[in-house]
Amino acid sequence: MKLSFPDSCDGTKRARGRPAVRETVDPDTLLHTAQQVFARHGYEAASVREIARTAGVDAALIAHRFGSKQELWTAIIDRIAQRAEPMIEATRKLASEPMAPRERVERALALFVDRVIGEPDLGLFFSTAALEDGERLDLLVERVMRPYYRVLTPLLAAAMDAGEMARHDPMVMSMMLLNGITKTVSYSHLLGRFSSLPQRPRAFRKSVLGIALSMLGR
Repeated sequence: MKLSFPDSCDGTKRARGRPAVRETVDPDTLLHTAQQVFARHGYEAASVREIARTAGVDAALIAHRFGSKQELWTAIIDRIAQRAEPMIEATRKLASEPMAPRERVERALALFVDRVIGEPDLGLFFSTAALEDGERLDLLVERVMRPYYRVLTPLLAAAMDAGEMARHDPMVMSMMLLNGITKTVSYSHLLGRFSSLPQRPRAFRKSVLGIALSMLGR
């Protein structure tokens, strides 16, 4: 679906010196732009006007398409949840695959690393969104985090029970693994000051996954 935008809300032409407004914009692209702005500034500090300026659209048109800033944030959570569904489903199916418990965990982490590397700024959004409280935090937990932890944590517990992993609290290990992966990928621009790996995508993926697997122990 494409959104068609006039030069301004009342149909008047753009004044000289005013930033150009794109005539069309894909809603998914607009949500991703909003996600990036929320990631940089957090919910309270981010403004719809800045999101519009970054996306090159009129702020009134964002309101027309998504409603309030809260509704825009909710739409971002819905987008993240929808894009995570294939990974969550693939992880869920691993529980019944004919392989060793630890191998299931390794496959699950490989899926997660691929998902995060496919959208590297996702970790930045989670870093700021996790500081929210009340309704927004509840939405993040229930729509995105809990569905994934429900399929990943039992895999870790099964591998521990089988003696194929060091025994730790499965939930704590889940959070440490996922946070370590997402933050390393999201801050790859900073890592790039010290290592060339972020400039070599295949080697970077291999290193991130390899280190994550080493955290499993044994």
